[in-house]
Parts: sequence; C-alpha cells; structure tokens
Amino acid sequence: MSQINDKKIVLAVDEKPKLGQWVLLSIQHLFAMFGATVLVPALTGMNPAIALISSGIGTLAFILITKGKVPSYLGSSFAFINPIIAMKALEADPNSGMPVGSFLVGSFLVGVVYSLVALLIAKVGTNWLMKLLPPIVVGPVIMVIGLGLARTAVEMVTNNPTGEYDLTYVLIGLVTLTITIITAIFTRGFLSVVPVLIGIIGGYAFAAIMGVVDFTKVIEASWIQVPEFSIPFIHYEPSISWYVILLMLPVAIVPIAEHIGHQLVLSKVIEKDLIKDPGLHRSMLGDGVATMFASLIGGPPNTTYGENIGVLAITRAFSIYVFIGAACLAILFGFCGKIAALLGTIPSPVMGGVSILLFGIIASSGLRMLVENKVDFKIKRNLIISSVILIIGIGGAAIHIGDLFSLEGMALASIIGVVLNIVLPGKQLVDFEDMFKEE
Repeated sequence: MSQINDKKIVLAVDEKPKLGQWVLLSIQHLFAMFGATVLVPALTGMNPAIALISSGIGTLAFILITKGKVPSYLGSSFAFINPIIAMKALEADPNSGMPVGSFLVGSFLVGVVYSLVALLIAKVGTNWLMKLLPPIVVGPVIMVIGLGLARTAVEMVTNNPTGEYDLTYVLIGLVTLTITIITAIFTRGFLSVVPVLIGIIGGYAFAAIMGVVDFTKVIEASWIQVPEFSIPFIHYEPSISWYVILLMLPVAIVPIAEHIGHQLVLSKVIEKDLIKDPGLHRSMLGDGVATMFASLIGGPPNTTYGENIGVLAITRAFSIYVFIGAACLAILFGFCGKIAALLGTIPSPVMGGVSILLFGIIASSGLRMLVENKVDFKIKRNLIISSVILIIGIGGAAIHIGDLFSLEGMALASIIGVVLNIVLPGKQLVDFEDMFKEE
C-alpha cells in the first residue's frame, strides 16, 4: 500500500460531509477540472458554458449509474480535439458537403460505442478488452494525440487573429506557460492540483495588462443566461456518414483505455475494487451516457478526470456527495452569463500557453505507459507496432476512396495498431477463442 493510502480516510464514499466542508471540497474539485474542461471547447470552437453544463449533468448520470460507489468527475475529453476541429472545418466549407452538426453526431456515436463495450464487459468480462488494447497499442496512440496537437498549441501562441506572427502573443503564451510550470513544480497541497487553472488566471491577468483582453461582452452580459444549445432536429438535422464514423469512432480506443486506468488507480486510492463493485461495465456505461447526453446539447465527449483522482489522493475525502456538489456548481456556472462571457474573453495565447504543457503531458503519458508496463522494444513486433502508429498518426496519413470512404490520421493509426497487434506473431498475439471466455 502506498504512503498516501496509509493516511486516515477523512470521508468515506457514502459519508455525507458537513455543509461548510461539503461546499469547500466541492469547489476544490470544480477548480481541479475547470481548466481542462473549458480548454477543450475553447480549442474546438464550442461553447464553454455548454461544456460545463454537460460535464455536470454527465457526472450526476455517472454517479447514478454506478450506484454512488465511484467518486469521479467527468469533463471534456482531449482525445477528440483534432477530429472535432477537422469536422467543424469541413462543416464551414460549403463545398465539402459535410452537414452541420456532424461532429455532434460523431460524439453521440462515441457514447454508443462506450455503451456497447460496457454491455460486452457485463457479458464476458474484461479479459478480451485488455488483450485487444495492450500498452503497446494504447501508449503510441496517446502519444499521437499529444504530438498531433503540437502545431495547434504553437500557432495559438505565435499568431494573432489575422494569422500573422505577434511578439505580444508569444510573450503572453510564455508567461502563461511559466506560471503553470512554477505552480506545478514549486507549490504543495491544493495549488499543486490546479496548475492549469492558476496558469490561465495568471496569463489572463498579464494579457489584460498588455491590452489584449476586451471586457465589453462581460459588462454587457446578464448574470443569468441560457447558453445557445445545439439540439438535433431543432438546430440541425443529424446525418451519419462513413467519414464521421471513421474519423471519430477509432479514437474511442484511447478514452476507453484511459477509463480502465482511472478505475484501477481510483480503486487503489479509495481501497475498494471498483472493477468488481459496482463493476467496470457500470462505470463505462456512465461514460457512454454522459457523452451521448453532451452531444445532444452541443457539448464535447466526456471522460473521467485524473485531476480529480489526484485531489482524492491528497484530501482522502472520498464522499460521493462532494462530487454531486461539484457537478451542481458546474451546471450553475454554465447558466451564469457573466462567467460564460468571461470565458469567451480568454485570449488564444493564454490557452496556447497551457496547451503546450498539457499536450506535451499527453504525449509523455503515452511514453510513461510503455515504460511502466515494461514494453520491450528489443522485440521486433513491439518496435513495428509503435513505429507504424506514430508515423501514420503524426504524419497525417490518409486513405480516401472518392467521397464514400475516408480514414486518416489518429483514427487510421489506431485501427492499424489494433490490427497489427492481432496479426503479428509473438507472445501478445490475440487468441479470439480465449478473448470471449467467461472470466
């Protein structure tokens, strides 16, 4: 047992805290997820207020589905940033023929995939999933996500809205990055858990001093305001195409693997086997339902957040009521016009500054997965699988067959990685008969 787990439990999972303690702990979890949850819609051109609302409601649905036994917060998933950006760009191009709202249809289908995986886990256990998605596949795919977003982060820091190099933007980005790094390395306790939020606040203040921030919309906004939701059949006609399926669904490999990792870590932190009770199928279904709901109102796909698991490890306050409180606060923030307007004024170099670190951490976490699982690159099959995934994913390789079929980048790399792991000889070769045996 780790040193962290040797500390006394402050609040058990089913224990209700006192009101003052409840509010403070809930605010802490809200801050822990806030920076990353808001960053995803900011990068993809979605509404941050809707992302907050969908994360709050998604978290409440997750808690209900898992019978209140899994203290987790669900926020925006980084894995789908590139696919969403690509599809929104096509939607904006009148010559592409891509219907408006296609990226939301793709997000809904991702939630369906989570739910189907949950049903399969409930039926045959987890052995098949572990064999289909070993570290040698998932690690390089995670690296592709981070490295594939590198250009986006750098352009946000270096280019102004006209697309020209701007030294002021570079300074704002570097100041934001510096504050984030200093907070992460040199602070302790609560501050060390929210370096992204502190970096955004510090960078925002510096940007305001540099005259880049315009507060007009914040002043004009009302305190209570309903954001502009994107609801199917009301704001757009949902349409499914092969492009949407092939661009979004393969990426679901990453959050599924991430979800399993989070449940294993969380089990160690709270000293309960969550894989068995309430079961991985329930937590995976919770992810699926949250993602499907988010897509129905115009929010990004959701996933469990490691940042909030970190808060649990530090505070040892595992109460599910704390997460209910954080979810309710997120929903309230989403309906506050002043807050939504304030989020909209955050300059791109501020988000770019924290993105440099976050996207790098994503790539490094893929490398960490390979190291921690002791993947041996002296074995040719491992070297081949990782090399092919990295080059195809980062290089943006694509397969186009007219207007009917298109598979590219991260999605293509994910599928090829899974296929190579199945067909290449070696000790990690998948045995299909064994995969679907009852455990």
